[in-house]
Amino acid sequence: MQPSELTLSAAADEIRARRLSPVELADSVLERVERLEPHLGAYVTVRAERVRRAAREAADDIAAGRHRGPLHGIPMGLKDLIDVAGLPTSASSRVRTGHRAPGDSTVAARLSDAGAVLVGKTHTHEFAYGLTTPQTRNAWDPGRIAGGSSGGSAVAVAAGTATFALGTDTGGSIRVPAALNGVVGLKPTYGLVPRHGVTSLSWSLDHVGPLTRTVEDAALVLAAVAEHDPRDPASLATPPARYLPGPDTDLTGLRIGVPLTYYFDRVDPEVEAAVRRAIGQFEALGARLVDVEIPMARYVKPTQWGLMVPEATAYHEDTLRTVPELYQDDVRVLLEAGELMPAGDYLRAQRSRTLMRQEWERVLRDVDLIAAPAVPATAVEAGQEEITWADGTVEGVADAYVRLSAPANITGLPALSVPVGHDTAGLPIGMQLLGRPLGESLLLRVGHAYEQARPAHGLATATTAAR
Repeated sequence: MQPSELTLSAAADEIRARRLSPVELADSVLERVERLEPHLGAYVTVRAERVRRAAREAADDIAAGRHRGPLHGIPMGLKDLIDVAGLPTSASSRVRTGHRAPGDSTVAARLSDAGAVLVGKTHTHEFAYGLTTPQTRNAWDPGRIAGGSSGGSAVAVAAGTATFALGTDTGGSIRVPAALNGVVGLKPTYGLVPRHGVTSLSWSLDHVGPLTRTVEDAALVLAAVAEHDPRDPASLATPPARYLPGPDTDLTGLRIGVPLTYYFDRVDPEVEAAVRRAIGQFEALGARLVDVEIPMARYVKPTQWGLMVPEATAYHEDTLRTVPELYQDDVRVLLEAGELMPAGDYLRAQRSRTLMRQEWERVLRDVDLIAAPAVPATAVEAGQEEITWADGTVEGVADAYVRLSAPANITGLPALSVPVGHDTAGLPIGMQLLGRPLGESLLLRVGHAYEQARPAHGLATATTAAR
């Protein structure tokens, strides 16, 4: 196994034990970048000399006894909405040509303080306003979409061109590409991870979170970035939490909700079968499965779009009027649509969100978490615009992918996507765990328990597949 194929936690152990140098790890990752980037397009930019310099500094610090923790010397990717001082934040858009970040975002500063080594900025669907990331190809099949909008971050982790990455999630943009590329993606509770210095899509729906190869790795990254920052008005002042799951896989006493409605409607049969097998594994570990009804399901799509569209348009008001031709057509059309949305519709969406939060909290009083598919289908072919379901229903690709992920954005609840196998075409399938507010520790514990107990067949790592 090459160093670039190690999980974060395994690489951290090797570095701490002085069996692996951050320079060796960086060189291994950069070799994969050089070899795979022409086929995958995960990165907007990679600056190899900057990477090697940071890796040498990490190696020197560790050799001198100044070890900063598990992220020290670990290569990472940052979605190109996240400011790093002196580097462009392009949002994968011509609108940002020539832009340079004046300072670090909160999350970039915290990861730098933890000693992580920035490999580069990863592609997003333009300004995160989409779910395909067209510049980037799927790590398992370059003829298929990466998912979005954090597609570059997911592909970099899946292909071994970053050991971990950060993405953003407004309607599923961490969990969708995580599921489609066979990696772990965590959307934390709204406000848990500060967004200062992160380009916004929709301020009341945006979340920042990690994409990693294991649940344990996601816990390590979350611990480094989850702390109050008053510069983000939505940032939560919460007491420190222990996110790292322990070795115990016994889930006795836990009540895991299994949706009777919504989450298994219009889902590919192979996806449903894989997720139900994974849910059965929880029962084998001692959990009790409880049927649940998903509240206000018919209002998910209008509420998500009713909040996101006007908020996104407000953010882009100036540039939409001055340089509209610089936007990609799909994004410009959505932004222009936002100018036509009546204020009353936005207010109704706000009221719907309040009711939806209350109803989800009621459901989560009876169960500890909910397990469901992360996306209803595996990665579609690049350029495919619609999915035809078994009942003859035709659904747009973006609508299909956002359908199962949006509830966690509307309610602000934490949600974790974990790989649970592959379809007959060899494409990854993801399961989503949804929990109570600030319930990340439990989600990570349950996700980790599944990882430890899952059957090995069909779960080869994407780094192997991408070689």
